Amino acid sequence: MGEDGRAPISLDEGRVRLKHLRRDPRVTLTVLADDDWCTHVTLIGRVVELKDDEGLADVDRLSRHCTGNPYPDRVRPRVSAWIEVERRRGWGAMEDSDQPST
Repeated sequence: MGEDGRAPISLDEGRVRLKHLRRDPRVTLTVLADDDWCTHVTLIGRVVELKDDEGLADVDRLSRHCTGNPYPDRVRPRVSAWIEVERRRGWGAMEDSDQPST
């Protein structure tokens, strides 16, 4: 997550999900650990900002953070989005929650 508590994501400009996000900004994003499918975290929130990723600078930043390399697909345009996280939940080694237990 960013310093402002928002989670940045990158979207292919040609995908229909971008159209859906513009209509309804609610999102759920789940990220799985690469070495243990039981370990994952889910973010629930809203996309609060969308902008064209000029020069693929934002997706490169995300890719370098995750892989150490720039984003490999330089052909398709990307859109940057920021998710304002309203709730989160982790499982396995990431077990943590901001939701009350039942």
